[in-house]
Amino acid sequence: MDSVKNANPFSKQESHGPRSLLVYKVLTMASWLLVLITTVYFTADAPEPGKYNRSIWKQNKAYPTAFSLNPFITDIYWLVLFIAQLGYFWHLFSTDASWSTSAANLGSHHILFNLVQFGFVVLFVHGHFAWAELLVVINFFNLTILYFRHPQTNRFVHIPIVSMPLAWTFVALFWNGAISFNATGQVAYIFANIFVWSFLGWGLAFLFAFKDYTMGFAMTALSLSLAVHQIGTKTIALQWIFAFVVFGLLAFFSLAVAVPAYFGKELSFRGENRIIQDEETAPLLSED
Repeated sequence: MDSVKNANPFSKQESHGPRSLLVYKVLTMASWLLVLITTVYFTADAPEPGKYNRSIWKQNKAYPTAFSLNPFITDIYWLVLFIAQLGYFWHLFSTDASWSTSAANLGSHHILFNLVQFGFVVLFVHGHFAWAELLVVINFFNLTILYFRHPQTNRFVHIPIVSMPLAWTFVALFWNGAISFNATGQVAYIFANIFVWSFLGWGLAFLFAFKDYTMGFAMTALSLSLAVHQIGTKTIALQWIFAFVVFGLLAFFSLAVAVPAYFGKELSFRGENRIIQDEETAPLLSED
C-alpha cells in the first residue's frame, strides 16, 4: 500500500525527498508561467485570424448572456490571484520542511489546475466553448477534491491555491456554459434568474458549514463582476438586481465570519471554536 501511495502524485505524503521537491518546484513554476503568459496575452490580443477567434473579453462581448462578467473586475480578481500565488511559491521553496511538504502535497492538484486552465483559455478564445466547458468541469472536480483532501492548509496557501481557483471555476461553469449552450433568449434569462442564486448558495455553504470566509469573499468579488456587467441588460433586466443582492448578502456573511476570525476567536472551519495562537501558521480548516 505504501508503494501505491508513494506512486500516486495526488496522495498526501508525510515528507518529500529532494528530487520530488525539485520536480514539484519546476513543474509548478512552469505551469504557473504558462497560465500567466497565456492569460495576459489573450486578454490583450486575439489568436490568429479566424471567424470565431477573439480575445477573452471580445468573446465575452460577442456572446452576451445572463452570466457575462465585467472585464475590469474579473481582471483584478485574476491579478490578485496570480500575485497571491507567490505566497504558495514562498512555502514551496521554504527551507522549513513542514512548509515545503505541505505545499508540495497540493502541487499535483495545482499543476493540473494550471494545465487545464491553460487549455480552457486556448479553447475559449478559439470559440470551442463546449470543449472548454468540459475542461471547466474537470477543474471543478479537481479543486473540489483538493479542498476536502487537504483540510488543514495555511491561509497563504489556501487562498490562492484552493478557494480563489475553486470559486472561479464554479462561476466559469455558468459563464462559459451559457455561451456554449447559446443561452441568450428570454427563456434562458428566466432560468438564469433562478440559477444566479446558486452563487449565494455555494458561498453560504462554505461560510456556514466550514466558516471559510475566503470562499465567501471570492464569490463576493465574482458576484460583483456579474452584477456590474448585467446592469446594461435589456432582456428581462432582473439579473443585475439579483446579482447585486447576492453580492450584498455574501459580503455581509463573509465579514460576519471573517471579523471574529481576525481577532483569533474562531478560525476552525471544521471542529470546535478555539483561540488561535499563531495566526500566520494556523490552518484555515481543521479536521474533524
